[in-house]
Amino acid sequence: MENSEKLKNSKEVIAYLAERFPQCFIATGEAKPLKIGIFQDLASRLGEDPKVSKTLLRTALRQYTSSWRYLHGLKAGQSRVDLDGEPCGELTQEHVDHAKGALKESKEKVFGQRKDKAAKDKPAAKKAKPAPRKVDPATLAVAQDVKVLLGKSPVPATIKEITRDDVQVELKTGMSVRVKFEHLIL
Repeated sequence: MENSEKLKNSKEVIAYLAERFPQCFIATGEAKPLKIGIFQDLASRLGEDPKVSKTLLRTALRQYTSSWRYLHGLKAGQSRVDLDGEPCGELTQEHVDHAKGALKESKEKVFGQRKDKAAKDKPAAKKAKPAPRKVDPATLAVAQDVKVLLGKSPVPATIKEITRDDVQVELKTGMSVRVKFEHLIL
């Protein structure tokens, strides 16, 4: 990164900060708690640096301090560090509690979105249809409306004749069919 080409995004800025201030910023692992007001220190130290704009620096710092690895690393009793890695104040329980809350909220948001996406991607559960009631041959009568199972779909029909072994029905389409009792539902 020796050339003076302007940095384009927060990730590049964080990598650059980790290179310039290795005692303060780290690219991987658990991040150290930063000094309150470190943006002003960065702005003054990098004021003449053509690679970093203040706007992008502020965005990158916000991204760094709201990352899960930074929030996870904040524990009561730890010392905050300045740009040179020197201790400059201790983390208060209030700040630790705030970090834990922000981490929890962030994770819930991410995992909640994943659950919502998974629910959207998953086909809707089919509603269980009530089981069709099979007919008792003794209760059937001529001219009674019933449904006939043809394949998987019940088709409306009217009873025309009842015999000992089966029933003749007329479908709503006008077609007459002889069916076994087990193919009729009410």
